[in-house]
Amino acid sequence: MKRVALLGMPNTGKSTLFNRITGGSARVGNWPGVTVDLLAGKLLLGGEMVEFIDLPGIYDMHGYSDDEQVVRHFLHDNVPDLVVVVLNATQIERQLSLLLQLRSLDLNLIVLLNMADETRKLGITINRRKMAEMLELPILLVSAKFGRGVPEVLEAITRTLRYPTPGMAEDLRAQLENDDHIEVEMARVLSQSVEIPVRMSDSDTDRLDRLMLHPFWGLPIFFLIMFLLFKCIFLLGQPLQSEVASAFTAIRESALEPLLLAVLPPPLLGFLLDGVYNGVATVASFVPIIVLFFLFMAIVEDTGYLSRAAFLMDALMARMGLDGRSFVMLLMGFGCNVPALMGTRVIRSRGQRLLSMLVIPFSLCSARLQVFVFITAALFAPPHAPLVLFSLYLASFAAALLTALIFKKRLSSDEPFVLELPPYRFPTMRQLWLRSWHEVSHFLRRASLFIVAGVVLAWVLTNFPTGAYPGSLDTWAGMIGSQLNFMFAPLGIPPELTIALILGFIAKEIVVGSLAVIYGHHALDALANTLTHQLDWVQAYSFMLFTLIYTPCLSTIATLRSESKSGGFTLVALAWSLSLAWLVSFLFYQAARALGY
Repeated sequence: MKRVALLGMPNTGKSTLFNRITGGSARVGNWPGVTVDLLAGKLLLGGEMVEFIDLPGIYDMHGYSDDEQVVRHFLHDNVPDLVVVVLNATQIERQLSLLLQLRSLDLNLIVLLNMADETRKLGITINRRKMAEMLELPILLVSAKFGRGVPEVLEAITRTLRYPTPGMAEDLRAQLENDDHIEVEMARVLSQSVEIPVRMSDSDTDRLDRLMLHPFWGLPIFFLIMFLLFKCIFLLGQPLQSEVASAFTAIRESALEPLLLAVLPPPLLGFLLDGVYNGVATVASFVPIIVLFFLFMAIVEDTGYLSRAAFLMDALMARMGLDGRSFVMLLMGFGCNVPALMGTRVIRSRGQRLLSMLVIPFSLCSARLQVFVFITAALFAPPHAPLVLFSLYLASFAAALLTALIFKKRLSSDEPFVLELPPYRFPTMRQLWLRSWHEVSHFLRRASLFIVAGVVLAWVLTNFPTGAYPGSLDTWAGMIGSQLNFMFAPLGIPPELTIALILGFIAKEIVVGSLAVIYGHHALDALANTLTHQLDWVQAYSFMLFTLIYTPCLSTIATLRSESKSGGFTLVALAWSLSLAWLVSFLFYQAARALGY
């Protein structure tokens, strides 16, 4: 099978092109000599199956960052039949150096000048034919976002794959270091094939940035945008969640229970309906919220605003021993902590990278969001629920910043922060759909296993040993909750919720499903009604604070261990998050009670 690697700097649209070419066939794979997983997808070209690999975005082939080493190892140990180099045409004067470095290697290359539609708006003129003649490489103009030029790209790839696969020199670094002529060559190519205005005219990007990056108004606008994002997620997602949950309840009551009640013994019936079926229903009921969350986050990221947020927060983050990249990773953690932890590879300094990994698990990930949306809808009035969600969002940042302040001296760094600010863009619906579906499908693959397993485990704990009344203190769950009550009673957290927290250590998605099993409800509406009578708002908020801060899920812990390569650091991170969660919930609960709430 022929292999094509996509390579380019960050923010060149490389991943957008990869998604457009491979569609829904992308998968994650391991490669010899590479310590991380890379995204790959297959496509039939010219009667032959071709595999496309999306390599990490890098700025330079000389660097020592993890991403740069991944690319070098891949090119050395898995020599591709073709390398498609994706350059941002609007930044051609800064992007050409990477192409010239790659040209010095013995590789088959095709060059794509992406975002070509934006060069005209900026007054940039690129003579594609002249540049191709000077570099002796095929060069095409494309717009990955809109799909323009993609058919021509596939034709060029098909033609080029007919050439023999190149061989890679054994000493790749020595080959790369013999490129002193690159600066001269780059200046020659640019002078003869590219026209860039000395001063670009004011664009919509410049006008928007005067407001969005304003020294005073920039941060309030950012937090207002994030508040509106959570408000939309709650107002749109909560009714959809209720409808899906009601549909699964109706299926259970009208079809499954009458069908299975007469043929199955009670223990097996309870296992299948209260355990497995409830687990599946819980996963399905949260899909609308996850879809909305990733849809809105994709809009924030793809418009270019996420880079602005990192720029705005850099000054504040620098006081904590971090920088704007760490803030971007915190925002990524709102989807899932795992890819955010993996994204810290772009940070070269080990001290700053470890500090970033220490704070990322405090991000209010989509798994926690499910718990908070459900509880706020159950115990808080609709006008107050978005404010409660937003306050938890702020609490997650506060926990992260406090952690950075405490540990910054031990994990210090003086690495400079460099950030590209791409122009504002209007993401297409197809682009948003692909991004959202990729994240939701990842959630479904991961959450389905964890939630169903967790709900089944909750059912076992609340129904055994034999003879104990389901959900009573005589069950295994009741015994565990009673034993740990001395730790959680000062936080206002009852034994039933203590069990849910323990199961949430596996995955936070389990929490709501396990509560349904613990309280003996198969409908989320019934569970919400029970919680309303069992808890007041102070207990509910204390529980959510603890859920927000305490030990992350097993997947995050495993990633933390593999990325840090330190068992001691992982233990410190776990102990700190658990201690901080207890302290914050304790202070909130006791202060609220002292004030008469």
